[in-house]
Amino acid sequence: MNRAQLEGFMVPRVGVTVDIHPRDVPIALIGAAGGALALWADVPAEVAVPVALLIVLDVRIRRWRHRT
Repeated sequence: MNRAQLEGFMVPRVGVTVDIHPRDVPIALIGAAGGALALWADVPAEVAVPVALLIVLDVRIRRWRHRT
């Protein structure tokens, strides 16, 4: 085996997994209502929509390493 093949076995693999799931219905309604209230109060949509989506959706970012 040459050095490049040997290093491929010894280097851990790193990855990122992003899971997006809707939350339970009551929390989703609260997030939608909060977003609608923010838009009604003349908050820019660039601010109101991402915040409402973070309330409505369960976003989990996981970083993992796997030894080969």
